[in-house]
Amino acid sequence: MRQNSLTGVKVLDLTRVLAGPLCTMLLGDFGADVIKIERPGSGDDTRGWGPPFDSRGESAYFLSINRNKWSVAADLDRADDLALIARLAATADVVVENFRPGTLEKHGIGATALLDRHPQLVWATITGFGEQSPRVGYDFVVQAEQGWMAITGDPGGPPSKVGVALADIIAGKDAAIAILATIAAQGRGAVSAAARRITISLAHSAVAALVNVAQNVLVTGADALRWGNAHPNLVPYQLFETADRPVALAVGTDSQWRACMVALELHDLANDQSLATNAGRVTHRERLVSRLAVQFRERPAAEWILRLNAASVPVGLVRSVREALADTPASALTGVAPALPGTIRYPPPLLNEHGPAIRSQGWEAFGKSSG
Repeated sequence: MRQNSLTGVKVLDLTRVLAGPLCTMLLGDFGADVIKIERPGSGDDTRGWGPPFDSRGESAYFLSINRNKWSVAADLDRADDLALIARLAATADVVVENFRPGTLEKHGIGATALLDRHPQLVWATITGFGEQSPRVGYDFVVQAEQGWMAITGDPGGPPSKVGVALADIIAGKDAAIAILATIAAQGRGAVSAAARRITISLAHSAVAALVNVAQNVLVTGADALRWGNAHPNLVPYQLFETADRPVALAVGTDSQWRACMVALELHDLANDQSLATNAGRVTHRERLVSRLAVQFRERPAAEWILRLNAASVPVGLVRSVREALADTPASALTGVAPALPGTIRYPPPLLNEHGPAIRSQGWEAFGKSSG
């Protein structure tokens, strides 16, 4: 089996839905052995989040975030199952969980006790609104509360969510990064129990992901607005309709601006000193954008893209998801392939597919798998 960067790292996955399973899948992509604990009978909530379902009855949602894991069904209310989870946690390198506060502690497998007892263990908790909040955290509510919907959608229209559960995705990636950073710190010496305790919230990850939009508000004191497909700080940086289909134009530098105007045959704008800098273009946004909108409609998208690419101006077609997937390594079973050095070793598991092996052999079962 190929030796990846996390080969031999043992991850106990006590998560469900999206942020947690995405985090543990990423660790699995990098070579970690991941055991996913699921509820008997129903398993992870997302097993039922369909249609669509594949030919085995597995939901596309579940398949998208659960490759490179082994599944064990275990009930926290059964003493033998609780003992199994405790044994696996005792020799794990990482535990990732997203239970509501106090749930695991009530069953005697809380973070504090296990971290004090096992100095190798890294424990990551993913919450909706922080470790002290009992609220259930779902991406849509987080997008609403953390400012995303207020800045998404047409300027004159209603607030809108992002097309994917991006707050969950960012939180999952934040958790994976924090876990990797802690593992790296362990490689340099002993790490305290407190430093091995990671807490990620969807709410914090979402507001941190506002980046420049948040900073605009902090600097000016004025609230952020909805810009639709335009950009609050850059012009032209938005969608334009051509003779046949829309294109996304992203001018980020003054040199790109000049090259763009030459490619579009708008030489008067290229020579207009009031538009020579981005600050000037932001000031004259309406005048500039209206001219570009008229010009783009004169020719089909393919012609404009050919011209702009030749001039090294960032531009692209608005493609469908199916079009985007057409030139991307992807599988109906294992999803979009991970970036290197990630690899796919196991397909998403059936519920309790590996229960017998894990119950009898624990983590050693991975060493007996051909991958």
